[in-house]
Amino acid sequence: MSVKNIRHLLWLGAQGGFKTMIGGQALIEGIMMLGPDKKSIVVRKPDGELEVKTEPRRVLKDRYPIVGLPLIRGVVNFGSSMYNGVKALMYSAEVAGEGEELQEEPSRFEKWLDGKLGSEKLAGVVITLAMLMGMGMSILLFFFLPTMLGTAVTLVTDSMMVRNLAESLLKIAIFIAYLGLCSRMGEMKRVFSYHGAEHKTIFCYESGLPLTVENVRKQPRHHPRCGTSFLFVVIIISILVSTVVFGIWPVHNAFLRFLIHLLMLPLIVAVSYEFNRFVGRYDNAITRALVAPGLWLQNFTTFEPDDSMIEVGIRAFTEVLPQAEGADKW
Repeated sequence: MSVKNIRHLLWLGAQGGFKTMIGGQALIEGIMMLGPDKKSIVVRKPDGELEVKTEPRRVLKDRYPIVGLPLIRGVVNFGSSMYNGVKALMYSAEVAGEGEELQEEPSRFEKWLDGKLGSEKLAGVVITLAMLMGMGMSILLFFFLPTMLGTAVTLVTDSMMVRNLAESLLKIAIFIAYLGLCSRMGEMKRVFSYHGAEHKTIFCYESGLPLTVENVRKQPRHHPRCGTSFLFVVIIISILVSTVVFGIWPVHNAFLRFLIHLLMLPLIVAVSYEFNRFVGRYDNAITRALVAPGLWLQNFTTFEPDDSMIEVGIRAFTEVLPQAEGADKW
């Protein structure tokens, strides 16, 4: 992140301007925006036209108030975001692939599943499986692998502190390496450019400027309330929690250590969510220092968008704006 962008972010924080709860996710040739009562997916089709899908947003806490309580809401929102994110990605891939010969004859197994479950239920099963596979890969990569590799230090020392430190450094290194590799993939670069368009659009709105391509283009692409920052916070809090737990209760068996990491994960996600809410709500020297690492990591997950991507961001954002002014305040 450039010095200019850092100064701009610090200036915005010092102004204590309006913050919106509207957030989004970059998709394949598109963007999903979530507002207080609507969600919208806008995808650029192969013919250049925009496919817009806007629908009411169902918030689980409106039906079950208990899921809106601190700590509980973090885990629920994380699971909901994962499911909706995978669903939106699959939809964007379908829309962005129109015109290509991707329609193959369904296999016998697919026909059998469709007959037993129906298309809607089958789609739900596929999305759930994709979400679980994604979470499983993340757990293996960022928790299981560092725990297994960390056992190497036992060859030279029995110190639990050294082992905790080794695992912590491995978690951070693997996370950064993963983001770095993803950022070099051609198709992911376009997704990350749409990510930049999403951030710029939100920044433009929060700055009180009209949502035009020209105004959005001038905004920074690093935003303090971003999923990349949240994932980094999850990693850091997992390091702090595991250091305390294993410092009090030393566990040497690698598989048992991993199992304990797994059991602590819901608490870690819940605390990370509350942390992000706190630093996103307040602007001061402390909170700006806390979000700085996450902003730096967005160098890997956001790129400068072109004007056509910005148009998608603006359309998706305007689709979810509430009718009552200020109803989307953070």
